[in-house]
Amino acid sequence: MNQEKLGFFSVSFLLILGLAMGRFVVEKNNLKVTSPDSIKGIYECAIGNFGVPQYGGTLVGTVVYPKSNQKACKSYSDFDITFKSKAGRLPTFVLIDRGDCFFTLKAWIAQQAGAAAILVADNKAEPLITMDTPEEDKSDADYLQNITIPSALIAKSLGDSLKSALSKGDMVNMKLDWTESVPHPDERVEYELWTNSNDQCGKKCDTQIEFLKNFKGAAQILEKGGHTQFTPHYITWYCPEAFTLSKQCKSQCINHGRYCAPDPEQDFTKGYDGKDVVVQNLRQACVYRVLNETGKPWVWWDYVTDFAIRCPMKDKKYTKECADEIIKSLDIDLKKVDKCIGDPDADVENPILKAEQESQVGKGSRGDVTILPTLVVNNRQYRGKLEKGAVLKAMCSGFQESTEPAICLTEDLNTNECLENNGGCWQDKASNITACRDTYRGRLCECPTVQGVKFAGDGYTHCKASGALHCGINNGGCWRETRGSYTYSACVDDHSSDCKCPLGFKGDGVKSCEDVNECKEKTGCQCPDCKCKNTWGSYECSCKNGLLYMREHDTCIGSSKVGTTKLSWSFLWVLIIGVGVAGLAGYAVYKYRIRTYMDAEIRGIMAQYMPLESQPTPSGPRMDI
Repeated sequence: MNQEKLGFFSVSFLLILGLAMGRFVVEKNNLKVTSPDSIKGIYECAIGNFGVPQYGGTLVGTVVYPKSNQKACKSYSDFDITFKSKAGRLPTFVLIDRGDCFFTLKAWIAQQAGAAAILVADNKAEPLITMDTPEEDKSDADYLQNITIPSALIAKSLGDSLKSALSKGDMVNMKLDWTESVPHPDERVEYELWTNSNDQCGKKCDTQIEFLKNFKGAAQILEKGGHTQFTPHYITWYCPEAFTLSKQCKSQCINHGRYCAPDPEQDFTKGYDGKDVVVQNLRQACVYRVLNETGKPWVWWDYVTDFAIRCPMKDKKYTKECADEIIKSLDIDLKKVDKCIGDPDADVENPILKAEQESQVGKGSRGDVTILPTLVVNNRQYRGKLEKGAVLKAMCSGFQESTEPAICLTEDLNTNECLENNGGCWQDKASNITACRDTYRGRLCECPTVQGVKFAGDGYTHCKASGALHCGINNGGCWRETRGSYTYSACVDDHSSDCKCPLGFKGDGVKSCEDVNECKEKTGCQCPDCKCKNTWGSYECSCKNGLLYMREHDTCIGSSKVGTTKLSWSFLWVLIIGVGVAGLAGYAVYKYRIRTYMDAEIRGIMAQYMPLESQPTPSGPRMDI
């Protein structure tokens, strides 16, 4: 082994050692054994980092421990064994022993034989571990992306108990439960993707790039709608101080060994170096930061997918120039991005990469990030294959029930439990109103609000419209009937929700209101001269001998009263005419007096300037000629 290789392995060993000293959290779900009674209970199991865990849901099945091929390293068809469930029976969970081949291969072989899930029993007493995909990049590992069943690692003690019960002929039934595997506190999901711009790391890199392309649309819809808060992250390592001046650290690190990445080809003599990967990772992180500041963080998905397509290492385009063209085409401020990147050759810390290294260390319930790629949903590391549908299941399980966006309730991700027997909830088929509300985790029976009208009730057996305007929705659940041109309703459009039969009817007001026969029950038209006739909702009353019926007094009045009434009307007309004449006379007198007054005033004024005919000639001295 030459010195270059030795140096490389020394650095790699130190980096791996540093990670091993970190805190890796094994993500778990619950396993509930429902029979037999001897082992009934709830146990923990570790979620495998492949296949499709049913995040937010459960899976019930029967456990089978095959008599042959118990480690599932060979095809079960060679042993004429099948796990396909017959009609009407529970799905099959295959119990498999650990050892001799990859976990993923065990899952794939069991899936091909018809298993609904696998339980891998540990072969030694130890804490649970995470079953991961193999690191080797083999051409025959194409099956990895085709694994769709969930997998779980169980403790040796539980595996022994299951085997013992099965050997006695007991039927072992259990439920795998992922409902609490992802926290779901509110209506927004916060998730992170620990990724890498390197596209030469084999199957994992290919899978990651394919995921970015396929998930971009869903991610942007969720982000634009305010349903999620996404943050990309990038793993970097530091070069031990003793090696910062070595050729290996100089080619794999920037900022004097502070931030490093492995050589893409695992060969220092050709292709791109680890430092090229670090710089491109930093560029992607800075693109996100600039976009987030402008309120458009979802454009990051466009940048990384375009970079993967337009700037691959194999075409020698994994460069700043190629990246800058994409940045400009997406109208991202290139100057801000370059300023964020800083000088990779400077002997200073880069605030972006330093923050990434600090974030890499686990906090709270989330352990250290050591696997690439890693998805973190609501501070819990995702386990399963990196595929759009599988990841959406995990993310949708992170929303508080009934707050999920529409994308989580599509047929591909969710079974609408309201379609079968209305989910066991209240329903008014006549008005097509239901209390069943489909959610990603199942269904809720909640009385709905329709056209601004709130229904009240338990949601299971009854819901009733209440409040103002509630009569507009199925007549408030009250009785209503029309006959001819008459319509009567027991619903009162106020803030009450009671049904009350209207006047002239009796009944519960909900199912029926019957006409009251006022004539028979003697509640109206009972005077001696009255003649009663019942009608729907009311009655008609007439009087004998041409008398007039007064309903408010329930009496008939005779001709004398009619004459008095006519006289009263005559007197009223005379009074009105008299008042009118008096008013006209008064108005005439008023006009005459005004005119006389005005004439006198005018004469007085004119008298001051000229004599009037009615006045005598003034006397005075007279001289005769």
